[in-house]
Amino acid sequence: MVEGTGELERMGLLSKFMALIPLLLLLVSNATVGATSGVFDITTFGAKPNADATQALADAWKEACASATPSKVLVPKGTYQLGESRLKGPCKSPIELLVEGTLQASPTDTEGDGLLVMEYIDHLTLSGTGVFDGQGKAGWEKNDCHLKKECKKLPMNLKFNFITNSIVKDITSLDSKNFHINVLAGKNLTFDHLKITAPHNSPNTDGIHLGDSEDVYILNTAIATGDDCISVGYTNRKITISDVTCGPGHGISIGSLGKYKTEKEVVGVTVKKCKLIGTTNGVRIKSWPDSAVSYPASDMHFEDIEMENVANPIIIDQEYCPWNQCNRKVPSAIKISKVSFKNIRGTSSTPVAVKLVCSKSNPCEGVEIADIDLTYSGKEGPAVSECSNVKPTISGKQNPPICAKPAPPETTPSTD
Repeated sequence: MVEGTGELERMGLLSKFMALIPLLLLLVSNATVGATSGVFDITTFGAKPNADATQALADAWKEACASATPSKVLVPKGTYQLGESRLKGPCKSPIELLVEGTLQASPTDTEGDGLLVMEYIDHLTLSGTGVFDGQGKAGWEKNDCHLKKECKKLPMNLKFNFITNSIVKDITSLDSKNFHINVLAGKNLTFDHLKITAPHNSPNTDGIHLGDSEDVYILNTAIATGDDCISVGYTNRKITISDVTCGPGHGISIGSLGKYKTEKEVVGVTVKKCKLIGTTNGVRIKSWPDSAVSYPASDMHFEDIEMENVANPIIIDQEYCPWNQCNRKVPSAIKISKVSFKNIRGTSSTPVAVKLVCSKSNPCEGVEIADIDLTYSGKEGPAVSECSNVKPTISGKQNPPICAKPAPPETTPSTD
C-alpha cells in the first residue's frame, strides 16, 4: 500500500508538470522573441488608439534604451494622444523609434517645449510613415512674437538636443504650434525624405531650425509652412541642404544673425538642387542691425536653385528688422564673406530679383555671382538688382544685370 501510494503521488506530480509545459514554452518563446527582435510596442505597455499614450511611450523607451542590443520602440498604426514627452539617453546600444501611427498633441496645450523632445542620444533612428500632429491653430492665435522682440515660445513638434550620429527619415510633421523641428547641438545628423506642412499664414512655424550644430544634412524633403522652410541659425558648421522643395513659406534662410550675445560664427553652409515655389524669399542671409555681437558668417554657397514665382529670390539683408524691433541706424556687426550664388533660375514675383544689402561698417567680401536667370513679368518692367556695400565677382549669364544700381534705404518694416 505504501509503495503504491508513492507511485500515485509521483504520477500526479508528473501530470501537473506536464500541464505546465505549454505555459513554460510560451514564456520561453516570448522571452526569446523579445531578445532577438528587440521590438518594444507601445501597445504592450498600455497604449490604446484614441487615448493618451504618454506614459506607455515613456515606459517602452525606458526598457528599449536599457537594452544591451539594438532595440526598436514601435508606435503602430492608429491615432494616439501625446502630452509633452522627453525621451532621453544615453542608451546602451543603437535605438530606433518607428512611428507608423499618428502622435497628436492637445489643441489647447500651449505650454512646454515640444510634443516630443529627444536628447543625449547617440545612434538614433527616427523613422516611419507616421505623423506628428501639433494641432497648432490654437497656438497660432496666441502668438504675439510679431508685437515684441522677446515673446512667449509655444511648443514645437520635435526637438532634438545633443543628438549624434543619427538619422530622421520618412516621417511627417503637421501643424506645429511653433517650429516643426528644432536641432540644438546636433552632430552628424541626417534628415531625409521628410514632409513638413502647415498653412501659409501660421506664424513662426519654421520647418527645420538648426542651432549650435555641425555636419547636418537635410535631403529630399518637402516643406510648406508659414515661416522659413529651413533656418540655419548661429553657431553652425558644415550644413548641407539638398533636393528640398520649399513653398509656401519664407524660403531657405541663414539667420537671423546677431540678435543674442551668446552667438558664435556660422561657417560652411551649402544649399543646392532645391526648388522654391511661391515663397516670400528665396535663398537668404539675414542679420540684425545694431547686432548684440560681432562674428564672421562665411563659406555659404547656393547653387542649382529653381525659383517659381518667388519674391526676393536672392537676398542678403543686413538690415533685417522685423516689426521695427531694432535700431536701424547702427550697422550690423556680422561680417559676411565667401558667399556664392550660382545657376539660379526661374521667375520672381517682384521686380527686384537680386538684392544684396550689406553692412556699412562691415561690407560683404568675396561674394561671387554666376549664371543668374530670373525673370519678372509684372507692370514694373523687367527684373532688376540692387546692391549696397558689396562688390561681387560676376560671371556667366546676368539676368537681371547684377548690382546695376544701389539699394534704396529701408522704408517699411520687414515682417518675415
